[in-house]
Amino acid sequence: MADWLTTPINQWASVSLTEKQRSALASLGCHTVGDLLLHVPRRYEDRVRFESFPNQPMDRAVCLCGIITDTQKRFAGRRRFFEIKLESLDPGPFDGPLICRWFGLPWVQNQLAVGQQMVLYGKPKLSGQRLVIDHPEFELVDEPPNEASVHLGRIAPVYALTSGVNQRTVRELIYQACQEVTAEIVPDILPRSVTSATRAEMLQQVHFPEAVEETSPARRYLALEEFVQIQLTILARREDYRKQQGIKHCGSGELLEKFYQTLSFSPTGAQARAVEEIREDLERPVPMNRLLQGDVGSGKTLVAISAMLLAVEDGYQAALMAPTQILAEQHYQVFLRWLEPLGVRVSLRTAERSEDGFLPLLAGSEEPQILIGTHALLYDKVEVGEKLGLVIVDEQHKFGVLQRGKLMERGTLPDILVMTATPIPRTLTMTLYGDLDVSVLNELPKGRGKIITIVRSANKTPDAAKFLREQVAEGRQAYIVYPLIDESEKLKLSSARQAFDEWQERLGNDITVGLLHGKLSGEEKDAVMEKFRSNKVQILVSTTVIEVGVDVPNANTMIIYHAERFGLAQLHQLRGRIGRGEHKSYCVLMHTPKHEEAEEKLAILAETRDGFKIAEADLSRRGPGDVLGTAQSGLPDLRLAEFLTDAELVQQARDAAKDILVADPSLELPEHSGLKTSISQRQGALANVS
Repeated sequence: MADWLTTPINQWASVSLTEKQRSALASLGCHTVGDLLLHVPRRYEDRVRFESFPNQPMDRAVCLCGIITDTQKRFAGRRRFFEIKLESLDPGPFDGPLICRWFGLPWVQNQLAVGQQMVLYGKPKLSGQRLVIDHPEFELVDEPPNEASVHLGRIAPVYALTSGVNQRTVRELIYQACQEVTAEIVPDILPRSVTSATRAEMLQQVHFPEAVEETSPARRYLALEEFVQIQLTILARREDYRKQQGIKHCGSGELLEKFYQTLSFSPTGAQARAVEEIREDLERPVPMNRLLQGDVGSGKTLVAISAMLLAVEDGYQAALMAPTQILAEQHYQVFLRWLEPLGVRVSLRTAERSEDGFLPLLAGSEEPQILIGTHALLYDKVEVGEKLGLVIVDEQHKFGVLQRGKLMERGTLPDILVMTATPIPRTLTMTLYGDLDVSVLNELPKGRGKIITIVRSANKTPDAAKFLREQVAEGRQAYIVYPLIDESEKLKLSSARQAFDEWQERLGNDITVGLLHGKLSGEEKDAVMEKFRSNKVQILVSTTVIEVGVDVPNANTMIIYHAERFGLAQLHQLRGRIGRGEHKSYCVLMHTPKHEEAEEKLAILAETRDGFKIAEADLSRRGPGDVLGTAQSGLPDLRLAEFLTDAELVQQARDAAKDILVADPSLELPEHSGLKTSISQRQGALANVS
């Protein structure tokens, strides 16, 4: 019976599907019956008792059922749009008609006609004297509510769609699948010690609940199930890595002590603790696999250098891979300044090429002991020695798993340290990096200036220009950040190139303005940054290319335009470019005028500099989609990723996965789709932990 779950949809469904519909379902990840059952609804509509037609604007979307009484093609300036008048099937004393409009979607007018009954979902607003909903989700219905209806008279699931298949078809297919689900066909994955609910019950409940309240426990159950399978993969990967025979890559520490004696400051307690944890890993004949988390400005570079010196002292080469050329070159300059007095050979490799291939390493004829570079370190012609003992990946979320793995293969099972300045919420750390040991830098070095964060509307630019002139007069420098390099008619956003000319004119001839963005060549970027570091350029207009690694202590002001377009974590990263010296610093978040949601969002940054609090808020506001970055993690896309904000659920999944592996260490790892996994893979382990 389990084979039923792997049956292709077109061989099973009683609903006749066209080739276009099958292709659309495949693009949604629905190839088999099991895939359909795991295509969970993105929301639900109460079609037992529809809401009354609104008579005023609302701050939320409503679900209505009505009849089309008029259709029109209309124009607003050059914009052509199609609109309908929708009236209630059972109008109350205050129920008026509602206008629905679609701009630039000519196919809609071919679907809608007077007399049709429809269900729609959208947010009513005022347009002139009329109450309208623009681009509502809609579904035509051609039958009255009755007990047998899949679409009306019930809590109706609403699924994610793609071009080529409509809501009714997907709902009917999944309803048909749910009618055939039994406990024998869909065995439980979660042990009884975790939950008494059954998988078959929860699948039926998540798709066609009796009440909206039933959907939350069903979704939570399926999320737990999905997280358990991911944790099984992560924990097994961790164990496999630890079983490999590594090599000790750790000297006595004399070279490290000499380095510390050259510093004009003492490491923070958090830095000392992280270095000690790394030293213990390097001394073991087991490959290190560690994540170093540190908020912006917490001193990860010092920890990285300390780890590399321990490996170098033991006769091994260390490599550091940075995501951008600017960051790699800055690391190179810092490493040279700190390590040349100790006689440590440091080289740089970026993607710069000559006619004969890569430019030579910036070093003498001897093999470098420390090699710094970008993704160019992955290429075969780069001179990575056979004794590569330590690999450090900076801003690791910007590299894919396969890229990191390729660098690791350049040595003989080197120790791995991945670093991030983006604080990661605990739930994501357990999910994405559960196979790594974690060190956290939760202290800032002394001598860092205070940062004042201010939220302002972009129409305050004249005041910003006045403030910049005052700061430059005091000898300070500033960044002005834009989201785009060039103008975009579609996005209607200011661009760095356009703003560069405007700021030159706005600030006058006595202030030098520079321009930095990703389309400049490496040499051009170097020239701009060198002028900024030496204060020959006072104001740097830039894109987010400065997001990580740029360190100019004299720069104490940052103005970010269209700040509402960025995630909170990215804004926190950008803000980390200032406050690196002793001067009081200012971060001004400029948002689009009259953008209330922007003010509410940006206020979080004005309230705190704690990167972990900001990351949690970012995860809650945006959801895990962009924050998670599953494509970079090597994990599959999560169907119920919204539950990654639930620390209790993620911890429960981790505990359950540990119990399962303890019960049966030889358990074959499941496929992430879950429903496709055979019963025999799990029966033994589940029985032992039930």
